[in-house]
Amino acid sequence: MINLDIARIFDEIADILEVKGDNPFRVRAYRRAARTIETLTQDLKVIAERGGVSELKKIPGIGEGIAKKIVEIAQTGDCKKHRELARELPHGLLELLAIPRVGPKTIAKVHEELGISSIEELETAAKQHELRAIPGLGAKVEENILKGIEQYRRYKGRKLLSEALSRAESVLNELEKLDAVERITIAGSLRRMRETIGDIDILVVSKRPKEVMDAFTSLEGVEDVVAKGDTKSSIVLKGMDVDLRVVDAGSFGAAVHYFTGSKHHNIRIRELGVKRGLKINEYGVFNADGEKIGGENEEDVFRSVGLAYIPPELREDRGEVEAAQENRIPALIEPGDLKGDLHVHTKWSDGKNSVEEMAKTAISMGYEYIAVADHSPAVGIAGGMDEAKIRKRQVEIDRVNNQFEGEFRVLSSVEVDIKSDTSLDLPDDILKELDVVVAAVHSKFTQDKETMTGRIVTAMENEHVDIIAHPTGRLLGKREPYEVDMERLMEVAKDTGTIMELNAFPDRLDLNDIHCRMAKDYGVLIAISTDAHDAMQMRDVMRYGVATARRGWLEARDVVNTRGIEELSKLLKG
Repeated sequence: MINLDIARIFDEIADILEVKGDNPFRVRAYRRAARTIETLTQDLKVIAERGGVSELKKIPGIGEGIAKKIVEIAQTGDCKKHRELARELPHGLLELLAIPRVGPKTIAKVHEELGISSIEELETAAKQHELRAIPGLGAKVEENILKGIEQYRRYKGRKLLSEALSRAESVLNELEKLDAVERITIAGSLRRMRETIGDIDILVVSKRPKEVMDAFTSLEGVEDVVAKGDTKSSIVLKGMDVDLRVVDAGSFGAAVHYFTGSKHHNIRIRELGVKRGLKINEYGVFNADGEKIGGENEEDVFRSVGLAYIPPELREDRGEVEAAQENRIPALIEPGDLKGDLHVHTKWSDGKNSVEEMAKTAISMGYEYIAVADHSPAVGIAGGMDEAKIRKRQVEIDRVNNQFEGEFRVLSSVEVDIKSDTSLDLPDDILKELDVVVAAVHSKFTQDKETMTGRIVTAMENEHVDIIAHPTGRLLGKREPYEVDMERLMEVAKDTGTIMELNAFPDRLDLNDIHCRMAKDYGVLIAISTDAHDAMQMRDVMRYGVATARRGWLEARDVVNTRGIEELSKLLKG
């Protein structure tokens, strides 16, 4: 899908403009467009071909200038503006802009003052304390830069789940059109829905493998054909390594299990097989005489070692084998279990759509409710709401609720900032009037563990706070989680009845899978919410939150927004 390429190009344009000190409103426009585009499920190339600029302008946050560039990228793979700006930037600076904790203004300073234009040069200068001599920079900046470089190297070559899944599904969509393809599936860590993905594995059953390999290696966007064979080929597709294997129909299930992994899960399964005198590999299940006794379907593998089927998301050797032996594999939550979204934004803060537009989209998704949780005043860049603004918004919420009475309900909410002094950004007499209060940290991420934990605990202990949003503050590949005692938060959440959010936005997935399972063990309810800033995001990103919840062993009963509006309202009031 071309969407991710367009989003990347717009992000790079914004970065370069910011380095050059360009108009911040132009910078913001490109970033907003990138955030909107990267979560769309509709292919922008298709939209551009169908309706051109006028059709693209219907997408929230896409103006005429941006729309024209999308058409140009869809037709040529790039746009003139991006090429011109890239030529103006010294070689190597674009990679520096990818380092977390290092903003474009800092990059501009170190380049201007020290001539730095590579990660190696920046790392050396930081280690030798040369940066603190530059006005506005200091020891803390040097420390953050070194941490950012370490984080960048750790994530380099890995893609967010959302990006990898989009790439993989585009490959599947093309290959499924071939008559030569009998069965096809994604495997590897992507099938296990890990939050970041190194490469993509795809398995195919075909009696005409050459035809499949020819189509695979000639896909649009292929940058390099690393290898091409009769049963396996490898390509680089728009920056991602993709491997395709053709397997026999009778071995498909065993191959899917083997190549899905994880490595440690597979070792456990093979060990169980050995105890039963079986050999289990990617070709099938074989008895002591070498006779093949299973492998066409994945269930064959689990059945052969006396296990219930284990969903791919659980295959990390975290107790799933023992649970399967005792028939304790949970009935994992499904997307269709959700009845609503408890954290979305509208035009009343930094969202792109009106309350009514968000409500109509939610109704089309089969939801019973949404909680409109616009920002409080402290998040100034988001145009946060004060008391007067909240009351004006309530008039619109009431109008929408009257319009959809009996069919759907918009819950009045706010994403209230937990300030660094532990106070909330709005007084209790305002919070108590809202249907749902979502509290979150948006500043001072470097506070020590004890201070940050205390900050969030204080919010939990406020009787009006219902949900703690994105509880660790991480942005995958961009910002590490802040230091917080998660076990302490779970204890307090259990005592106070506070709900913990699993933020479904692809670069957050916060809580992560480990913390979701911890919440389940503590008996703390989870809200899977999108934090959507437009209607398309609300529709498109929830799948990543559900995937993470499944990796965290969550069932429908563990998630608060699987409840209908009446049960939810009672729970919130309780």
